[in-house]
Amino acid sequence: MDQGHLDSLENKHASLEAMIDDEEHRPHPDDIKLHQLKKEKLRVKDVITGH
Repeated sequence: MDQGHLDSLENKHASLEAMIDDEEHRPHPDDIKLHQLKKEKLRVKDVITGH
């Protein structure tokens, strides 16, 4: 995997983390949205780590 692609994935991972944090701190978090964001974050992490 080239460095540009890796940087892009790491940025996406950080962006998903921020979106999860924002959603968790809303007065009424959307559990379905949280689940989808966390699942996507794990998928991106798996690609980064080569799993």
